[in-house]
Amino acid sequence: MGVANLCKYNLAALLHHQHKQHFVFCCCPSNGAVVPSRRSISWTAVCGFMLFALGLISLFTGHVASNLELYSQRLVKRAWFNKKDESHPAAIDIWKSRYSSFYYGCSERGPHFSSAVREGPSNGYLLIATSGGLNQQRTGITDAVVVARILNATLVVPELDHHSFWKDDSDFSDIFDVGWFISYLARDVTIVKRVPEKVMTSMEKPPYTMRVPRKSEPEYYLEQVLPILLRRWVLQLTKFDYRLSSELDEELQKLRCRVNYHALRFTKPIRNLGQKLVLRMRKMEKRFIAVHLRFEPDMLAFSGCYYGGGDKERYELGEIRKRWDTLPELSPDEERTRGKCPLTPHEVGLMLRALGFKNDTYLYVASGEIYGGEKTLQPLRELFPNFYTKEMLAGEELQPFLPYSSRLAAIDYIVCDESDVFVTNNNGNMAKILAGRRRYMGHKRTIRPNAKRLSALFMARDKMDWATFSRKIKSCQRGFMGEPEDVKPGRDFHEFPSACICKKPFNFSDVTSKENEYQISRRNPTVMESKDRYLSNSSNLEQQGSQKFREARLKDGHGSLIEDFDPDNPLSD
Repeated sequence: MGVANLCKYNLAALLHHQHKQHFVFCCCPSNGAVVPSRRSISWTAVCGFMLFALGLISLFTGHVASNLELYSQRLVKRAWFNKKDESHPAAIDIWKSRYSSFYYGCSERGPHFSSAVREGPSNGYLLIATSGGLNQQRTGITDAVVVARILNATLVVPELDHHSFWKDDSDFSDIFDVGWFISYLARDVTIVKRVPEKVMTSMEKPPYTMRVPRKSEPEYYLEQVLPILLRRWVLQLTKFDYRLSSELDEELQKLRCRVNYHALRFTKPIRNLGQKLVLRMRKMEKRFIAVHLRFEPDMLAFSGCYYGGGDKERYELGEIRKRWDTLPELSPDEERTRGKCPLTPHEVGLMLRALGFKNDTYLYVASGEIYGGEKTLQPLRELFPNFYTKEMLAGEELQPFLPYSSRLAAIDYIVCDESDVFVTNNNGNMAKILAGRRRYMGHKRTIRPNAKRLSALFMARDKMDWATFSRKIKSCQRGFMGEPEDVKPGRDFHEFPSACICKKPFNFSDVTSKENEYQISRRNPTVMESKDRYLSNSSNLEQQGSQKFREARLKDGHGSLIEDFDPDNPLSD
C-alpha cells in the first residue's frame, strides 16, 4: 500500500475512533512518517455545556439547602389540610405547634441601652390617663413607659379609666402589683407613685393636658410633646390607648415586651384566684381549651350583626346601639360576609369539633353576660359537656371581685393564658394581647376563626356531610391556627411582638426528636409546675429591683387630673 493511501487509511480509522482520543495522526509527505498533531474538536462546546449544567444544579441545590426549613414547614402544613388515608395520620397536632419549642421570648436590654434618667435631672413628670377596659388600658400602660423613655421623663403610675363603658373604679394598685411594676422597670424608666407635693405647690398653673394622635411616631413626641413638658414640668396625656406607633427601633420594642410580659403583674389576690381556677381545671383533665366567646349584648349591638332573633333581637340590640351616636348604619348581611360578626357559641363549638377536638375535651369559657343566656349556650354545652366558667369553678370565692369588671377580666386573662389552646372569637384587645403573650411565652396554640371564610360555610353546613364540612373547616383555618409563621411581622405589635421572639436553629429532623417530646411535656405542666410558673417571677430580677423600691418609700395614690372623656368603644376590652 502506498504511503499516501496508508495515511488516508490511518486517518479515517482514527477519526472513526476519535471519541476515544484527544489527538489525531497525519502523514508527513516528505518521508511518509505518521506524527501526532493537536486539532480543535467539538469537545470544547460539550465541556462548556456540562459546566453550565453543573452550575445550574449547584445553584438549585444551594437554594433548597438554605431554605430547607421554609419548605419543610410548608410541606408539613399542607399535609394537615390534604385528604389523608387511614395509614397516614394528619401531620398537625391540634393541641400544639410542632415548631413551638424552637421559638422563645427574648426581651433583654441591649448592652448600649442607657440607664434610666433619675427623677431629679429628668425632663419632667409624665401623667398618663388610660382608657377602655382592662386590656385596652394595658396597651396604654405599656406604651406610656416607652413614651416616658423617649422623653427622658419621670413616669407617674398611670391612672385607669373610671368612666368608660365598663364603669369600674379600680385603681392601678387594685389590679397590678405597683411595687413590682416600679422596681422591675427601674433600670429603664424612673416611675413614681405621685408627683411630689412640693412640685405641685410650686407650679403657677395646673398641669397641662393634651391628647396625641393615634399611632404617633417617636419624632412627634420629641417635636410636639417634649417642648411642652420642658416648659410646664408636669404634663398629662389623656385617652392614652394606641397612641404610639407599632413600628419602633428594636430596643424600644423590647422595652414594650418587658413592660407587658414581665412588669405588669396582677395583684396577689387576683393571681391566687386565677391560679386556683387553672389548677382545678388541670385536676380534672391534663389539657383544656379556653374560649373567649365575646358574645355579650354590647358586642353584638356594636357589631351591627343579626343572629336570627327576629324583631325582639333587632329592638334590644338597636336600643343598646343608641349609646354611641357616631355609629353608622350597617347591613348585617354585608358585615357577616366581611367577617366582622362574632361566631355564635354553637358555631364556635362546630368549628372546634370539625378541627378534631372530641366531645370529652374540657372547655373553660371566658365571657361576661351571654346574649340569649342559657338558650344560646346550650348547643355549645351539648358539643362539649365538660363546660366550665369562673363562676362555676370559684363559687363564693368570686364574690369580692364581682363589682369590678376589670378584676373579673384579669381572672379570665390568667386562665386563658395558662390554657393549652386559646380560642378567640373576635379580634379585640384581649384577643390581641393574649395572642402576643402566648407567642412570646413559647407559641402555645391560639386559634383565631377565619370568620370571613367560615360565614358562608356555616350557612351551607346542612347541605354537606360531616366529613366534607370538617375538611372545609380545616381548609378555612389554614393560617389561623397559631403557627409561628401565621402572622407576619408588621402587624399590630401587641399581637405579634416580632422583635421579642427569637428562633433556635433547627433541622427538619429535630421536629420529631426526643428533645421536642420534652418540650411537649413542658407545654402541659403538672399542677404544681403550673402554679410555680405563674405565681413567681424571676427571683433574681425581684431581688435586683426590691432594694430600689424600698429606698423610694413613695406615698400611695395621686389626685385625678383627667379633664375630659369620650364615649368609649365597647370592643375595647
